[in-house]
Amino acid sequence: MTTRVLVVDDHPIFRDGLAALVASLDDMEVAATASDGPEALEAVQREAVDVVLMDLNLPTMSGVQVTTAITAMPNSPAVLVVTMVDDDDTVVAALKAGARGYVLKGAPGEEIAAAVRTVVAGGAVFGAGVAAQVLLLTANRPATTAQPNDDAGLTEREREVLELIAAGASNPQIARALGLSLKTVQNYVSRILDKLQVADRTQAALLVARRDRPGGAPPG
Repeated sequence: MTTRVLVVDDHPIFRDGLAALVASLDDMEVAATASDGPEALEAVQREAVDVVLMDLNLPTMSGVQVTTAITAMPNSPAVLVVTMVDDDDTVVAALKAGARGYVLKGAPGEEIAAAVRTVVAGGAVFGAGVAAQVLLLTANRPATTAQPNDDAGLTEREREVLELIAAGASNPQIARALGLSLKTVQNYVSRILDKLQVADRTQAALLVARRDRPGGAPPG
């Protein structure tokens, strides 16, 4: 199945470069390109789009605002942020807006292509250098913000592990971030999936993503 990609960037050279990269891949095609937020929103409504490659520094509307609007749509495409910006606040804002991945514009084409394949499959991915920031920021969130579902009966530690799962962290990364053994993390993950009544970590991450969207209700 061919993945249809919308490329959103206000710089023509980079926008055309990303579009050319997508067009060169056998399993992808360019659904449309857009230079600002309104164009992007119109394209998502007009075209069948599976993944949006989203720049954060856009005129009129920020990339975070556009991401929020897109992910609020029914059957919304996955959003993969591709930007020069690499600061903590922007990373967190993009994730809270519903972005499923975050890579830097300096990343090799192969890395960006792999990220597209990952997010369209329902996964989450972060470029080199960004994952460590996400892990640190997520691990340091107050416990009161890490409650996806009070009725699930998650312990404080299980909520911390769940937040890291939602950030796209692997079990070894979670173990390092929280100072736990790999076996302990595996046990936590199994209990979390059982309590949330989901089949895998991707479904668990989606529950957190829906909770964090503006106006989103906790999963029940």
